[in-house]
Amino acid sequence: MRLGIISALHEEQQGLVETMERPYKLMHGMREYFLGRLWEIDAVCVLSRIGKVAAALTTATLVEKFGVTHILFTGVAGAGDASIRVGDIVVAESLVQHDMDVSPLFPRYEVPLTGLTHFLSDHQMALQLANAARRFLEDDFAEAVDPEERAVFALSGPRLHRGLIASADEFVSDKGRVNALNAALPGLLAVEMEGAAVAQACFELGIPFGVIRTISDNANENAATDFMRFVKSVAARYAFHIVRQFCLAWEHPEAGQASKVSAGT
Repeated sequence: MRLGIISALHEEQQGLVETMERPYKLMHGMREYFLGRLWEIDAVCVLSRIGKVAAALTTATLVEKFGVTHILFTGVAGAGDASIRVGDIVVAESLVQHDMDVSPLFPRYEVPLTGLTHFLSDHQMALQLANAARRFLEDDFAEAVDPEERAVFALSGPRLHRGLIASADEFVSDKGRVNALNAALPGLLAVEMEGAAVAQACFELGIPFGVIRTISDNANENAATDFMRFVKSVAARYAFHIVRQFCLAWEHPEAGQASKVSAGT
């Protein structure tokens, strides 16, 4: 296994490169790729930058140039449903590009010439990510996130969800827009700007992938308020510990058997 770990922003990978054993950096396509070992896993960390094209390009480069066998995208997202709260975690079971509309030539949301509207995550990776997130919430959350930050963002009893994530080249910050997406895409849990592009690239290249998101906002008019503070002080800690739990369990599967996760828990 060689694991490619992608995030859009530097803060979303804070601490991972520093934790790598004997990391070294390679530049390619205006991006820095850090290669090393993370908790006994051969890994490559890279920042894709924001947006679908950037994410797809980075994914393809990881596979074609760096030989990764699995891809994990970690970062933040807006809530796609009123039941999802700031601080909750969403593991993608499927992803859709909500700005893809080639109708009437193709059905709305269908990616032309693939026959697909929804791209399914790798089942094992999604399960491993969900288990890792559950262990983080049970074992690490209280110490990983500063009490002051928990109070500022009202992080009380964050929950884990599994389901649909929608992506587009659009920062959703309007309640009406969220409601419309929720009506058009039943079961929508989160909205963001990269995951479905990673999913399509992995589908076409035959690479298993997983996407995990920390909910940073309610995708409404207040979405930009303290966004970067949340990413730095909360989401970065989530990502570090969840990736750690994921790598440890992948290398030593018996470590993750105690935590079984069902959808929507």
